[in-house]
Amino acid sequence: MTLLNDNVTQQVREVFQQLKEPVHILFFGQKANCDYCDETRQLVEEVAALSDKLSVEMYDLQDDAETAAQYHVDKAPGLVIAAKEDGQIQDFGIRYAGIPSGHEFTSLIQDVLLVSSRDSSLSPQTRDYLKSLKEPVYLQVFVTPT
Repeated sequence: MTLLNDNVTQQVREVFQQLKEPVHILFFGQKANCDYCDETRQLVEEVAALSDKLSVEMYDLQDDAETAAQYHVDKAPGLVIAAKEDGQIQDFGIRYAGIPSGHEFTSLIQDVLLVSSRDSSLSPQTRDYLKSLKEPVYLQVFVTPT
């Protein structure tokens, strides 16, 4: 059974015509005590199957603890939306903790497009301001299912 119905699949496939550069999704799950790990893995696989510019790599949070630490992932299911250039992964810092369903599904698709474009679309003023920051900024957005 698929998670994405035919209508959503077609819409996402059409949107993915805009993909410019390859995107690599890193999935982090765990074998026990992981609500929505199976569903998140399936969702990511279904999304990645909609474009040849997308690839997915599966990890276990405990078994691949070093990789999880490298990408600052400490929750399962966890996703990293990254670029892939000449076999190298370029991390843009985009993370998901939990299943990106409901409104978060749209955010996931938008993040894939963003990473594929390799441009944040931020204004020159915002870019200049961000360059002036002296310390790292850790931004988190929390959502709750309704």
